[in-house]
Amino acid sequence: MSPYYGRPDFSELCENGSARGALDLVSVADTLRNAFVYPPYSVFEDVRLVTFGFCPQHDMHTSPVFKFKFRGVGSAAPEDENRDWVSTYHRLLCEAVSHSCERMRTPWLLQSGGKDSTTLAIAVADARPDTACITYLGGHEENEVDSARRVARELGLRHETLVCSPGRAYDRYLAIVPRMPLLTADFALLSYVDLATEIADHGGDGVIDGLGSDTYFGAPISSRQRWLARLARQWRVPSRMAELPGIDRSFLLCFMLGTLQMSMIERVFPGSRFTDAEVDALFGRPIAKVSRNRLALFEDEIATASSDWEWRAMSLSIAGSTGAFAKGLYTASALSLDAAYPFCDRALREWVHHEVPQSQKIDPVSGLGKVLVRKHIATRFGHLPYVTQKGSFRFDLCGLARERFDLVRDHAQRARKVLPGAVSWLDRNRCRLDNKYHASKFYLLAIVLPWLVQHGRDAVPGADTP
Repeated sequence: MSPYYGRPDFSELCENGSARGALDLVSVADTLRNAFVYPPYSVFEDVRLVTFGFCPQHDMHTSPVFKFKFRGVGSAAPEDENRDWVSTYHRLLCEAVSHSCERMRTPWLLQSGGKDSTTLAIAVADARPDTACITYLGGHEENEVDSARRVARELGLRHETLVCSPGRAYDRYLAIVPRMPLLTADFALLSYVDLATEIADHGGDGVIDGLGSDTYFGAPISSRQRWLARLARQWRVPSRMAELPGIDRSFLLCFMLGTLQMSMIERVFPGSRFTDAEVDALFGRPIAKVSRNRLALFEDEIATASSDWEWRAMSLSIAGSTGAFAKGLYTASALSLDAAYPFCDRALREWVHHEVPQSQKIDPVSGLGKVLVRKHIATRFGHLPYVTQKGSFRFDLCGLARERFDLVRDHAQRARKVLPGAVSWLDRNRCRLDNKYHASKFYLLAIVLPWLVQHGRDAVPGADTP
């Protein structure tokens, strides 16, 4: 269940469902708490996932062991600093594109306009010039569409733009829920479903995704991220404090209250999610603690991190396969599309990890990440708007609540057997869904509830709750 290991096969889950078994309610709690299921678990009790960091030879039911695969720094000698790293990187990236897209007749590149999609577009223009690019305009804060359009135009690639319509995206999600093999609630899932459906409707048969390089290039940790890590205290806060007048309208205050109740590692995971107390209320019984205890499998390895950015990369890797990658893999499976992840290519990633010097990954003076990627982009382009602020796959969370509240509430009614407290939460917080903090939780319910209605009707809940 990781593009680093190869192409996942969901046929046993999708064709007859024989491998599914009962719902794992703790995994549903994982999803509401963190937007993904803690690996190696899945939403079904009898299904385990071998994600990157676990060994395929180990039994994921009885003896899973997590080891981060990209430890340490590049091993190149100091005299190698002046080698032509960019040419080798370009060649390996082109080969990765060719290999990962070999089954595609009409590939489409998800082009955010950021560093990863820009460097990938340069390789795509050489290796698969028949590729079309598509950029998602998800919110007013974005500034990357002009960058993406310019990149595609100057590389000679076709470029399309899809403007976020939260209702349309959600309807497209509901249409493929019956064919979704497993559950994830990544905050870019609806954006991805919207894009992939558009690609399929335009005759595309494959999606090229720029995920996968952060873990081996490394990502510098910002002062904001350090501050949030210190704020994460696992404190018990009254469950409805974020609903108090004055607080409930402030995203910042609500976000801080939510962070206080998280662990440092769980605060690394993106987005605002349900607190432990809220999850227990949704289920009508204690269950959040069992979900939190799943983190213990990773804590010893994360504690050995040699730097703050490695600590962050380790923490993010937990969510990678069953969150970030899963949104594309599950969506592509449901729509019968191929999903390509060139940055996960073995030759490319092993070369960057073992041979490229650390100074080509993170600049020791400026602290900028992906130095080699920036140099590769500079061979074709000068200044691009993405440098100023990132943000191309945002989704209109508040708009989703405005446009599809009643539909989600109907699913909550139908899923009362699993989440008896969902209707109450929705009714109580309907007036607060113009705050992105509460709207983020609505989003999680909007994803989880119809999935439970569709896939849980014949699966008898039986998780090991206290």
